[in-house]
Amino acid sequence: YAYDTTIANVALPAMQASMSASQEQVIWVITSYMIAGAIGTPLAGWLANRFGRRIVLTGSVGGFTLASMLCGMASDLPTAVAARAIQGVAGSAMMPLGQAAVLDVTPPSEQGRTMSVLGLGMMFGPLIGPTLGGWLTESMNWRWVYFINLPLGAVSFLGLVASLPRDEQKHSLRFDMFGFLALSIFLASFQLILD
Repeated sequence: YAYDTTIANVALPAMQASMSASQEQVIWVITSYMIAGAIGTPLAGWLANRFGRRIVLTGSVGGFTLASMLCGMASDLPTAVAARAIQGVAGSAMMPLGQAAVLDVTPPSEQGRTMSVLGLGMMFGPLIGPTLGGWLTESMNWRWVYFINLPLGAVSFLGLVASLPRDEQKHSLRFDMFGFLALSIFLASFQLILD
């Protein structure tokens, strides 16, 4: 997920040519992903409390992988933008819940070292994204910046199903709808202003 925030940036010119879109239109592939991810992230904790971390995290990885396939198969810009938004929402729970899951299965004496390795991967992902995206776009096709997620997502999904412990019965917390809507409007507006 970390490299996916930047991997598509270098593929935009190829996508633009393939979909006969303007530069202002094709940037929505990035914007929709960022807005959807920012809006979806605050939901991760509430969803994990309501349905269990295992279900939400595996659903997030599975949804992200399927949305990646849809992004790669998109033949027009509206489809690509919609699939990218789905990818952003689906993947938004992976970072916070992934960190929590790692802490759950790591002994306390190893947590510092484990979190530093995890943090290194999270920092390295956005750095390698443009290089990987450029190589995939040049050597294959822009669609492969999304198709590369399919084998990685499948392995991650199977690994999570095999290794995450079953959640205990969760209790439902009250959902702050006003706070969520206010935050969503703010984040979407802020991202639109930045773009």
